[in-house]
Amino acid sequence: MKKKGTVLFIPHGGGPLPILGDPRHQELIKFLEKIKTKINKPSSIIIVSAHWEEEEVKITSGEKPSLIYDYSGFPEETYKIIYPAAGNPELANKIKILLNAQNINSKLDTERGFDHGVFIPLKIMYPDASIPCVQISLLNNLDPKKHIEIGKALTSLMDENILILGSGMSFHNLKILLSSSESTESDNVKNKEFDDWLVDVCTGDKLNNIEREKKLSEWTKAPSARFCHPREEHLIPLHVCYGVKCEKADLVFNGNIIDKKASAFLWQN
Repeated sequence: MKKKGTVLFIPHGGGPLPILGDPRHQELIKFLEKIKTKINKPSSIIIVSAHWEEEEVKITSGEKPSLIYDYSGFPEETYKIIYPAAGNPELANKIKILLNAQNINSKLDTERGFDHGVFIPLKIMYPDASIPCVQISLLNNLDPKKHIEIGKALTSLMDENILILGSGMSFHNLKILLSSSESTESDNVKNKEFDDWLVDVCTGDKLNNIEREKKLSEWTKAPSARFCHPREEHLIPLHVCYGVKCEKADLVFNGNIIDKKASAFLWQN
């Protein structure tokens, strides 16, 4: 039987900390190590990271993308991490054709490398770097509806053994995550409020898929939405993922990262 595609949204943690074995990332590390046992091993990976924004969609199309160490203040070893996954120019061009067919402007980028939202989680999930990867940028307007439409344009790729991976965070208030003081009870309540809402919208049975899409499009109306995402670039990869499948997901991770609740979602037939 021909293997079908899979869609997965994951939290990628703080910079290179998962690779360093940071104690506050242990639940995430274990999840990333094990999730590959729950999905088909893909022939290629399309990844949408929170760390690449452009005015129009750009797609990596180089044969051997470099790595972009887009973090600072970490040990020297983190700037020597290697992840020599090949690109897939043929798939990149197919993505461009699919997007342009839906009047979504896109361009191939032969020079762009993979940022840490790509190579950090993939180094844990698929450490041998044997699966070709293509990265797609976010739009810098961060419009949730437009990113759902990007996902919808890629739906036909689910007929192939491809993993579409959204790499972000379901909680991303940097001020709170980087604070040296302990979280307040109020912070934790707000974190849980939004996470509970997101899990219910993405996985619950009470909504039909039209209602589900509307809720995600209007995510700022959710409880504590702007506390959890003062800027939404780490949430928006989820909207691309949802657009590909336009149906409820399975909750595959609901744990703590840097002492804050975070979730991951899987769409797999």
